[in-house]
Amino acid sequence: MVFIQVAVPVPIRQLFTYQHAVALPSGVRVAVPFGPRSLIGVVVAQQNEADVENINKIKPIEKVIDDTPVIDGVLMKMAQWLWQYYHHAPGEVLHAMLPVLLRKGESAQPSKQAYLFATEDGYMCEQAKLQRAPKQLACLDALKKSPMIATEARKAFSPTGVKALIEKGLVEMKEVMPSFTPFDYVSHLKVSATPVPDKEQAVAIAALNQQHHRFVISLLEGVTGSGKTEVYLQAIAPLLAAKQQVLILVPEIGLTPQTVARFEKRFSIAVGVLHSQLTDSARLLVWQRAKAGELGIIIGTRSAIFTPFKALGMIIVDEEHDESFKQQDGLRYHARDLAAVRAKEENIPLLLGSATPALETLNNALSGRYTHLQLTQRAGGAQRTQQHLLDARDQPVHYGITEGMLTLMRQHVNAGNQILVFVNRRGYAPAMLCHHCGETVTCKRCDKPYTVHKSQNRLQCHHCAATRAIPRHCEVCHSTELVTAGTGTEQVEKGLETLFPDAKQVRIDSDTIRGKDKLHTTLDAINNREYQLLVGTQILSKGHHFPHVTLVVVLDCDGALFSADFRAAEKLAQLVTQLAGRAGRASKPGEMWLQTHNPHHPLLQDLVNNGYAHFARHALMERKAAGLPPYISQIVIRAEATDSALVFRFLQQCKHILMPSGSTSPSVAGPFPCLMEKRQGRYRFMLVCSNEKRGPLHHGLRVALPYMQALPDAAKVRWSVDIDPTDFS
Repeated sequence: MVFIQVAVPVPIRQLFTYQHAVALPSGVRVAVPFGPRSLIGVVVAQQNEADVENINKIKPIEKVIDDTPVIDGVLMKMAQWLWQYYHHAPGEVLHAMLPVLLRKGESAQPSKQAYLFATEDGYMCEQAKLQRAPKQLACLDALKKSPMIATEARKAFSPTGVKALIEKGLVEMKEVMPSFTPFDYVSHLKVSATPVPDKEQAVAIAALNQQHHRFVISLLEGVTGSGKTEVYLQAIAPLLAAKQQVLILVPEIGLTPQTVARFEKRFSIAVGVLHSQLTDSARLLVWQRAKAGELGIIIGTRSAIFTPFKALGMIIVDEEHDESFKQQDGLRYHARDLAAVRAKEENIPLLLGSATPALETLNNALSGRYTHLQLTQRAGGAQRTQQHLLDARDQPVHYGITEGMLTLMRQHVNAGNQILVFVNRRGYAPAMLCHHCGETVTCKRCDKPYTVHKSQNRLQCHHCAATRAIPRHCEVCHSTELVTAGTGTEQVEKGLETLFPDAKQVRIDSDTIRGKDKLHTTLDAINNREYQLLVGTQILSKGHHFPHVTLVVVLDCDGALFSADFRAAEKLAQLVTQLAGRAGRASKPGEMWLQTHNPHHPLLQDLVNNGYAHFARHALMERKAAGLPPYISQIVIRAEATDSALVFRFLQQCKHILMPSGSTSPSVAGPFPCLMEKRQGRYRFMLVCSNEKRGPLHHGLRVALPYMQALPDAAKVRWSVDIDPTDFS
């Protein structure tokens, strides 16, 4: 018998030993007994008999699911780095790397897919018959050249168009067993007209073209609208021609449609898309096609970093500063850092792009660890957005907008331009209170005010999702004088309807863009100038191209100026700079106005007068003086329970284990409350461990973890380890 180490998807930081008649390759899935259950695990390694204790108790593997590994050598090395660096359970790491259907034990081999074929009538059909249906005509022309997967055809040419072609007998659907083969880019790659890059773009493209087939990390720091995507397009063209694949990570689902459209238009090849709104079968299909080398480009959100490739040639992380690249629960990995690990294992270049790079990334570029490429001018002769502060003090306010700001907005509306109004809160108002006694209507589970959603006639807690009807009277003094406090997107939208009755507007937040393709459709309508006023949250700030927006209005940016989170200033500066980049992207000049009660605040003054680049370099100096990341490493240990004393006691015990009497390394601060102390009825506290060097910090935690797990209170609280935290809430 051969003894085999298997990673089982349970929250235990170890591998488990099983026996089997023959050796199994690393990366194949197996069904194994685990207590009363049978679980799907992944083979990690063989184990020598001499290392095994209690041989008679070792259970046999029940079933070998795969003939060949579903996790290849590079991904297995990446998984091992993941569970060691993030101190996570190996089984949960490998579980997270697989598509959902493979976690459930389904076959990794391709299954029958619905394909569309042109019929004989379709081949004989004259174009004149479909002149009034351009999408049907385009679909039929594509199918005459080669069959298409039905789901891709519906996405490219609309479901109704495909249905109409089938009903007319011009197209038929058949279940076919696909045979995935590497795409022959040399004969099929059709690069459309490529714009001539400006001098800075040309320098960046030339530098990137010299990095092929070796591990180099580059930061492309380009002001908003400087043409970073064009640099990506021209940098990957030689790779595709050399039969190499490219992985592009984007922070938000909303950015994938426009990015995909641009890459498909340039190269005329299928682009694989991976994000959380795909069905499990669709994700598995992209996984299979990428592994076989059939897809040259994969564009996806955070988890796309786990996709297997046949010949990966480059990884690009767009908007690398974005917080969405950091997983905030379970396996708390950062996709940007994991991309660096994968690029090193694959011996390929990694390109990080942003107008507002994270301070950690910028520090690596300035210190020479990364190649630093800069784009300082907007592409196509577009002018840089002018930024201004509007003093809101002593001004009349209408629906959260000052009189001075309304005057500016009227000028742009009368000129026929679009205006983007940014409000960082969805709903009608962030709180409801009694005008008589001042009592706030509060979520008892979170000790936070309910957000008012007037359109639904509901109050909702944005932390635990609890809802209730809007009360008719105060629960303390029974007064009926209940009023809202603060402003949300819904209130601004209602107010603008009154203030600008002739201007059509649209609200974009997570309440209004639910549903497949809703955001993509809305963005298209905006660029078709169907709306003049755009009201939205951070969804509107990230990478979207609005050529007709000439004014960006930011309402109430003061909250971040006084936050307890040391990263709040960096996040505000990134948000403001990204928002400014939505204006003046074409021939029309743009301006941005920040409405504030603190116009003399040094952060706002620096940002408006000197720009993000100056702010970021000054912020790095402050971080260094204060002994904060990126000049030190941090680990946060969080714990929560319904009993606050129990949480506090557990973390105190953890602190004694991490920092024995007389020890000075690592430094452990706390326990103290998280920025949001209570959520969903549970009290939350944390320890912050820090050290100038990463090695001693991780070694101390690795030694301490078994003792922390053995504490009697460890089973009574919910606790987690967060390496390189980005959020202290």
